[in-house]
Amino acid sequence: MSAIRKRLVVAGGGAAGFFCAVNAARLCPSLEVVLLEKTGKLLSKVKVSGGGRCNVTHNAPDITYMTKRYPRGQHFVRKAFSRFFVTDTIEWYAERGVKLKAEADGRMFPVTDDSQTIIDCLLREADKYHVKVETNKEVTTLEKSADGRWLLQLQDGRSLTADFVCVAAGGYAQAGKFGWLAQTGHTFVPPAPSLFTFNMPGNPITSLMGVASTAQVKVAGTKLQETGPVLITHWGTSGPAILRLSAWGARELQAMQYTFTAVVNWLPDHHENSLREEWPSLRQELGKQKIHHKNPFGLPQRLWQFLLLQAGISEEMRWADVPAKDQNRFMKMLVSMEFPVKGKTTFKEEFVTCGGVTLSEIDPSTMESRLAPNLFFAGEVMDVDGITGGFNFQHAWTSGFIAASTIAEL
Repeated sequence: MSAIRKRLVVAGGGAAGFFCAVNAARLCPSLEVVLLEKTGKLLSKVKVSGGGRCNVTHNAPDITYMTKRYPRGQHFVRKAFSRFFVTDTIEWYAERGVKLKAEADGRMFPVTDDSQTIIDCLLREADKYHVKVETNKEVTTLEKSADGRWLLQLQDGRSLTADFVCVAAGGYAQAGKFGWLAQTGHTFVPPAPSLFTFNMPGNPITSLMGVASTAQVKVAGTKLQETGPVLITHWGTSGPAILRLSAWGARELQAMQYTFTAVVNWLPDHHENSLREEWPSLRQELGKQKIHHKNPFGLPQRLWQFLLLQAGISEEMRWADVPAKDQNRFMKMLVSMEFPVKGKTTFKEEFVTCGGVTLSEIDPSTMESRLAPNLFFAGEVMDVDGITGGFNFQHAWTSGFIAASTIAEL
């Protein structure tokens, strides 16, 4: 029996690789499943995601809503989600005793608020279905052997044959890293960082590190803009709005060499004209009060006072006494404050690259290569990436599951 037992080798011990391996082994008990991880750590992104809580997926109302959260690969994920969606992910984990909860912003976490819960669940499944997991095993070449099976050469000199291969190696920061896959005839969209924060060296705003406020952020000279929480850090700005902007603008910002002007509207419900219209009544209503102490817009107090000082308005100034010139400067700062950005900082927790295997070369309903039979892909190695909020993990679960079920059927 063992002589005719077929083998699946999964390259990559992250979310997509594990999901493919455990589901293939479960759906087809006669299949020998080997999972290879090039580093010494399994599921390392799962461990650190969501501040160690693991943002498993996103509580999306439907597939259309979900697909609009992927700067690259929308058409591809739409087809894939029709086979395995958020509801399937929730159910899959629930069946294994892991309940997920949704937060107000749609992000979903295990009720334990501990990423180890997800890791333990996947490791239990691997153990239960006899997946052979090997760490520090990097694949260096992948080619067809004389008998039509796959031949994988490992960095340690070993070689493995397989009937099926699923590549779930994650994103690569350098195009050269895709070399071992190029032998299969596939082409690659060059990688670019996505989900990063903006560096604003020497900007006085960094003195407010830790302050967060909802704002609209635009990249001057482009159509890029996002509204959401902005966090001021000791190097510049971070938070969901900035991370989403970096994802949508990954290619444009790379072309600008991460040197551009960010325009921040601290009052996203206002623009300059609407603020000018409202100002006289505020001035009349609050006239006798010190403007530093009376902030009618609900901005964090430290931010409000910082903006006033930047506009040259002293701490003793009353609303009624602010000179027109200072008032105009302050209003402009509230709705269109310009920040020179020079460089980016990796948002370690959620680091993602866009780019990867060209999507036209993969069938989204099976995850099988259109160029090489019995070769499959899952996760970030493909040119698909989502904004922050559980979207990249959902793509990992979806693509891993589809690859597994197709292999099991074959």
